[in-house]
Amino acid sequence: MTSDQWSVIEGEGISEKVKSYKDLLVWQKGIELVKGVYQLVKKFPREETYVLGDQLRRAAISIPSNIAEGQAKRHVPEFGSLAELNTQLIIAKELGYLDQSALGGIENKIVELRKMISTLITRLPIDLLNTDH
Repeated sequence: MTSDQWSVIEGEGISEKVKSYKDLLVWQKGIELVKGVYQLVKKFPREETYVLGDQLRRAAISIPSNIAEGQAKRHVPEFGSLAELNTQLIIAKELGYLDQSALGGIENKIVELRKMISTLITRLPIDLLNTDH
């Protein structure tokens, strides 16, 4: 299977073949999540800009980066960065840096991405799911 045989995930079905990770809806949603996290971190106190804020930005950036790498190298995307980001956002809320409405909006995006990645994984050919590459 070549990388141009991956498909765009739209809704419940697979729509069209893609030539690049940039064509993947899940990657595009990952980029939107990164932009949302950057906007949230701008509201953090100055002393957290380079601590928790930096961790949040790195975890968010890892999400579309891992999707791109998975498509390019024919590896299965993983959920680790999504869980890391979600945990760090909860910590930010507990520390009073985010309110529930800000957290809820980003968490909705995380859930959406988790579902999209899960759907993508279930539709990958068996040879890609073999982790013994």
